[in-house]
Amino acid sequence: MCGIIGIVGRSDVAAKLYDGLTVLQHRGQDAAGIATLDGARLRLHKDNGLVRDVFRPEHMNLLRGQAGIGHCRYPTAGCENAGEAQPFYVNSPFGIAFAHNGNLVNTATLRRELFEDDRRHINTDSDSEVLLNVLAHELAAQANQKFRVEGLFEAVGTVHKRAKGGYACLALVVGKGLLAFRDPNGIRPLVLGERDTENGREYAFASESVAFDILGFRRVRDVAAGEAVFVALDGTLHSRVCTTDRVHAPCIFEYVYLARPDSMIEDVSVYKARLRMGERLAAKILRLRPQHDIDAVIPIPDTARTAASSLAAVLGVPFREGFVKNRYIGRTFIMPGQGERTKSVRRKLNPIELEFRRKNVLVVDDSIVRGTTSRQIIQMAREAGAQRVYFASAAPPVRFPNVYGIDMPAAHELVAHGRSEQEVEALLGADWLVYLDLPDLEAAVAEGNDALTCFDASCFTGKYITGLDDGYLEALEASRSDDAKAKRRASI
Repeated sequence: MCGIIGIVGRSDVAAKLYDGLTVLQHRGQDAAGIATLDGARLRLHKDNGLVRDVFRPEHMNLLRGQAGIGHCRYPTAGCENAGEAQPFYVNSPFGIAFAHNGNLVNTATLRRELFEDDRRHINTDSDSEVLLNVLAHELAAQANQKFRVEGLFEAVGTVHKRAKGGYACLALVVGKGLLAFRDPNGIRPLVLGERDTENGREYAFASESVAFDILGFRRVRDVAAGEAVFVALDGTLHSRVCTTDRVHAPCIFEYVYLARPDSMIEDVSVYKARLRMGERLAAKILRLRPQHDIDAVIPIPDTARTAASSLAAVLGVPFREGFVKNRYIGRTFIMPGQGERTKSVRRKLNPIELEFRRKNVLVVDDSIVRGTTSRQIIQMAREAGAQRVYFASAAPPVRFPNVYGIDMPAAHELVAHGRSEQEVEALLGADWLVYLDLPDLEAAVAEGNDALTCFDASCFTGKYITGLDDGYLEALEASRSDDAKAKRRASI
């Protein structure tokens, strides 16, 4: 879950990239970077931290150029250090700066092939650097010292054959233009936008359409699964679907939690999808407990607010804001370790006692992943005077690791893994726990676009559309669990 943005403009783009990254900051708070093309010179600045902290006026003044890409990082793999910040860069062929959102599931194989067969050295633990070098190698094989758009698309086609996983990518090719491409299943999102200026048309790509709103771009469409789009520096646009082996299966967790509600992904309003999730969850509650005694519906801010509002309307129960959020605390789901997540919950949320006192409350969250936040919130509601605390999740139980770019690597860290809903209910300390069923979640999203017939819902089902090698999940857990991350941080 990273945020990427790229622009081919008619004037300097660094300020636009900066503004776009601030809007995408919810997708990654670990590091940020911008690369621009200034004639034949590629200019790059990146570092750990929030966008506002990484880029100072002196950095922005150096980032000249009418084409560029930006990235805000959320660490799902590798070490948490500035060397893993993106964009990455290779000098051959042509010079390429690269930004990637997602995760590969055959990184070890590719890393070995790059070293033994392609004679390329990978200097970090990042799968993004691996993917960049696969692209660079295949482009070098197609280029023969001369750049061709068709050769570029053929290179992307070979990348699709070699790389397995979820990836949305931007590649800034020095002296040529901006390449955008998406994995054959379209797991991670990527949107195309455009706007007309006095000097001609400008194009932009972003993880979410909300970045276009602040920049004045029109959302044109999503980059298709397996498609590559190239915008030359003169503004001409070329596109091609570079694989025939594809099943369109976008990540459904984008709609549950990751994306902003004011975004459009796959021609579906994230906001309306969440409203429908709340309506379907309310229908389930009425089926199970038609004579419920819920006095108020209280969302956990912010991502659960939309679903909770429609749920309350269907139940005919007052919707109340029972928690005040400290907006200067980051998203607890993407905190680097369990200890930090635990400490941050009470720093982040404070209950309004009047909304809980002597009431039976239904607390609504978008999902329950590790259970850390849910358990503490239920306890906070009781301490504020609630008689009964019911808990509703606008997503099914998260039982399996996510391997395509969301930080759910270790099954044992997931509260629902290997447990029944009743066991999770007892572990969280809720008087009643209810989850949205997966068919209802899929229907809530697909209602906005009839062409959506398949989703990546692997964290709910354990079915991985790309397939996984034997032992992959065990290796992933060993390298990316909270314990493994803590050991790496201690060694830095």
